[in-house]
Amino acid sequence: MTSLPERAARRCHSVVNPLHSAVYFAPDYGHELARLGMEDRGAVYFVGRAAAFGRVGAGTVTATFYNFKHELIARHLPKIWDVISPEAALEARLRAADSVLRRVLGDEAVASKEMAEAAELALRATEACSRAARPLYSAHADLATPDAPHLAFWHAATLLREHRGDSHLMTLVGAGLDGLEALASHTATGKGMAPQWILRTRGWTEEEWTAAQARLRERGLLTADNELTDAGTQLRAALEDETDRLDAAPYEHLGAAGVARLTELAGAFTTTALERGAFPADLLGKR
Repeated sequence: MTSLPERAARRCHSVVNPLHSAVYFAPDYGHELARLGMEDRGAVYFVGRAAAFGRVGAGTVTATFYNFKHELIARHLPKIWDVISPEAALEARLRAADSVLRRVLGDEAVASKEMAEAAELALRATEACSRAARPLYSAHADLATPDAPHLAFWHAATLLREHRGDSHLMTLVGAGLDGLEALASHTATGKGMAPQWILRTRGWTEEEWTAAQARLRERGLLTADNELTDAGTQLRAALEDETDRLDAAPYEHLGAAGVARLTELAGAFTTTALERGAFPADLLGKR
């Protein structure tokens, strides 16, 4: 039995998560890593998210990132750790988070009482996150909370994002969707990442993408035009509902009033960030 309004936790996540994710779509982190000696910009995302694991190899990252092609990850890991240590990568990521938030929100918002309140609420929610079967969340939970409120908020947003993400992977495995099938079915909802971005950043080929769509058609989840069938729509909805259930604890802990206030605060910040170009204009879409 939930104490929250229907889908309140999902709505909260949808406005908190972009303020974490913006770092991976901005040039700041790549510039920070380049100053440390990393020449291949294609490794930025892997370094950024995997550094919390320490000197991890490609296998662990393939398993926990789920929808990236293993060969792409293995091109960068573990050899990148001989160039940039995980500790240095994490410090660079925090510097990038600082510069990105200051640019897309403004110095006044970063230093505001609303940001301090949002940080306090988000951190309180993370108190109820669970490490069980959640490797990316658990690795990030071992990191210290920054002192500055906007960075404390970004850290809390990272924990909440990874907690939900790990929870979502449980549902994908249960539904028998591999990483590329998960991407193709999500894109068919009209809410997922555009195929050109998937092919550019996840390492898959056009042939592999169409093969994944064919497998989904064989299961009755996509039409001949690669639109979701009724069964596909029901499956995607069920996946999100089950993710909500697995990810409920932080928001139940925060309570209805706290979730509503965090949604209000983070929603205002995210609106500003989007208006100031925090994400590429062609990031979302379907084909």
